[in-house]
Amino acid sequence: MTIYELVIDETAEVFGIDAISIVESPAIESDFVALKSDKVEFTEVDKEKRILMGAALVPSKPIYRRDERGEFYVYFTKDTIRRAMELFMQNGFQNNSTLEHEMRIQGLTVVESWIVEGEKDKAYHYDLDVPVGTWMVSVKVNNDAIWENFVKTGKVKGFSIEGYFANKTELSVVEQLEEVIESQLLNEVELAIARIKSDKRKKNGKRIVMESYSDYPQSVRNNAKRGIELNEKNGNKCATQTGKVRAQQLAKGEPISLDTIKRMYSYLSRAEEDYENANTNDCGNISYLLWGGKSALGWSRNKLRELGEIDE
Repeated sequence: MTIYELVIDETAEVFGIDAISIVESPAIESDFVALKSDKVEFTEVDKEKRILMGAALVPSKPIYRRDERGEFYVYFTKDTIRRAMELFMQNGFQNNSTLEHEMRIQGLTVVESWIVEGEKDKAYHYDLDVPVGTWMVSVKVNNDAIWENFVKTGKVKGFSIEGYFANKTELSVVEQLEEVIESQLLNEVELAIARIKSDKRKKNGKRIVMESYSDYPQSVRNNAKRGIELNEKNGNKCATQTGKVRAQQLAKGEPISLDTIKRMYSYLSRAEEDYENANTNDCGNISYLLWGGKSALGWSRNKLRELGEIDE
């Protein structure tokens, strides 16, 4: 059976984890990943305070999936799990909870979130047998009905995450075509990537214009170079492959397409607040620089206004 790596595509409209569900057994859906509860059951850390502890994501763990393509497995790397945790906390989703991925529930809050780093981790103190790199959470349950009717009765046994991820194999196909388009501007490839992105993003009938532009300022190139340097110092763990490719293009002053400028503006606008509050070596800061930083935000905004793509 085929096994795919799932990654976070931070250039997509929605990405990452937006809720944690309490479940009895794994559900099989297209838009979220469910972990097998028999291996990652939570434990009651404090019955009086109603705190549950358990694994949210486990690295390199095969997770069964089924959709219109058939049956397959997916997995997450340690780097992707760490980035998923960071985004979950940065976006303030600690209070987003569901029951069996079916019903939004109130009164559950993630009060602790961490990555297991070694054998002295407190997860082992509570007899939770999880590997290094696991994302652990402690959840406070202030919902009486959930506590009495589901936790105490054992109807729910573990955590499961809900979110949006990209299949690395499919993503790499798009990236490879983008590189060819932006460096050679071939019409045949333009049509191919337009079809792929139309299917993937459900932009039915919307043609992707592939004119290219390289009139961004030197500061954009400098930011991209700085992002590459910082990422290398941090083990090259930050950003998606798309972001890394984009940084190489910007650092070299290569032309980029209108579609890329739109995604640049979308991402930089959305992540601006996180970037301003980030430390130098944070992945949020590095990813922002890889896309050209605040200089690229200003340039992309002005370029889209010039081309009549936005009115603001």
